Amino acid sequence: MNRKSAVVCIGAMATLGAVTAHAAPLSYSTFVSSSDLSSVLGNTSTIGFAYAQNKFVGSVYFDNQLYQTSLTGGSVKLFGDPLPISSGSAGEIYVSSSIGLGGFGLGDVFAGSQSFGTVYRYGNAGGAPTVFASGLVGGVRSIAFDPYGQYGNNMIVATNAGNVYTINSSGVATLLANTGEDTEGLNFAPQAFAGRPLGTLFTASEGSGSIRAITPTGGVSVVTTVSGGAEMLSFVPLNLGSSGNPVEGFYASAFPSNVVTAGASQFAGLLGDLVVTSEFSHTVTDITSGLVQSSLGFFPAQPEDGIFVTAALIRPPAVPEPETWSLLLLGLAMLGLGFRRARYVRGVKAI
Repeated sequence: MNRKSAVVCIGAMATLGAVTAHAAPLSYSTFVSSSDLSSVLGNTSTIGFAYAQNKFVGSVYFDNQLYQTSLTGGSVKLFGDPLPISSGSAGEIYVSSSIGLGGFGLGDVFAGSQSFGTVYRYGNAGGAPTVFASGLVGGVRSIAFDPYGQYGNNMIVATNAGNVYTINSSGVATLLANTGEDTEGLNFAPQAFAGRPLGTLFTASEGSGSIRAITPTGGVSVVTTVSGGAEMLSFVPLNLGSSGNPVEGFYASAFPSNVVTAGASQFAGLLGDLVVTSEFSHTVTDITSGLVQSSLGFFPAQPEDGIFVTAALIRPPAVPEPETWSLLLLGLAMLGLGFRRARYVRGVKAI
């Protein structure tokens, strides 16, 4: 929301209307601590959070400096140079990371402010940000990458003017649609959902609670509405938890103090469903493909950006660990010994 100082939890036990109680409300644990954020940034008001292959990268409110953590949420430190905008006007900074499709480099980090229509790019290691796309109408409210190809594997950006853009790897922006209101949540259906095909783009608007579907040709339709507003929406990946990697799970900024996580196993019965958080009531709602809503309990603070990390996103290490090198060398040695023995068996002296 644009004015965090004016936001209060409007009744944590707000009426959910047709929403029914779910059997297992989600439980959360601290992933990035407020003490670590405070010591590095002097600011704990978490907003953006993204998985960038070998790290997580996040943002805090009214601060143009991003931060990074290890894959376990520790080792918090500054990420790259500050965005070239005044920290006093930065507002909410949305952060995302490319998934290596459509000509985008794997693990590059992209960021934009709700105050400006510009998207900046960082390399995975940080450094100085460069302007990637500019001239968007409205401030940047969300950034996502099309994983299924329905939108050309391009970047998708939504603004507080309701504009939704596709942006290719060269930074060329094309208006896809307009939702008519501030649009913050973006996600893609991992299977057919609510009568829309796999890969369809869905959006959320926190003010009205409207969940919309946008076709690749720009058609816009309201699918359903969530009581209490819709801050963030994320489809539960079909393969969530399949790798056994502890990095898999759900992560979300808990304004104004930290980042929390919910383990992958808690979503076992919800694969393919849509999970929506409300900034106003702090509710977490599950929506099935048949548009049945049920409660997943309450978020522990004011929910901001949230993401799922799955096996499909996790890149194997580029350089083998020392133990891997040892096994590889041993295997090569055994292979060489076997080859020498085979030559002797054939009556050929090994040189």
